[in-house]
Amino acid sequence: MASISPALTLNSFSFEEIQVGSIYSFERFIDAELVSSFAQISGDYNPLHMDDVYGAHTEMGGRVAHGMLLASFFSALAGMLCPGLRCLYLSQDIRFKKPVLLDTLVVVKGIVTGKSEATNIIVLNTTITSKDGVVFVEGEAKLKVRYE
Repeated sequence: MASISPALTLNSFSFEEIQVGSIYSFERFIDAELVSSFAQISGDYNPLHMDDVYGAHTEMGGRVAHGMLLASFFSALAGMLCPGLRCLYLSQDIRFKKPVLLDTLVVVKGIVTGKSEATNIIVLNTTITSKDGVVFVEGEAKLKVRYE
C-alpha cells in the first residue's frame, strides 16, 4: 500500500478487520512546493523553512520541512488507510527526532499495537523515516473505529 502520490485509496476497515501487528504505510516527497503550501496554510514562514541561504547557514545545513507538516501525514495514515472512513482521531503523541531537509522521500508508517474491544479504540505506533530507516518523527495515535 505505498504511494508517492498525495492521493491515497480510502479504506473502510471495521474494528474486527484490524489486526494487531498490521502495518500501513505510504511515501511522500518533501519538496519546496509542499513546504510553501504548508506555510500558506499554517502561517509559519520561519526562514528555516523558507530561505535557502538562511537554512544553509544553520546546523541543519539547508531548509527543513515544518515538523507539523510531517506530523500531518499521520492524519492521512489514519483517515485514509487505517481505519480509513470509520476513523475518529482521539490523540497523537509526537516526538521530532531529526529534521527533514527538502527533496527527501519519507515513509509514513503505522503499526497497530493495541485494540480495546470495550471502546473500539486502536493504537498505532506512528513513524516517519527515510527509505533506509532514519527516524525523523515517531509517536503513538489513538483512534476510535466508528460504526457505520
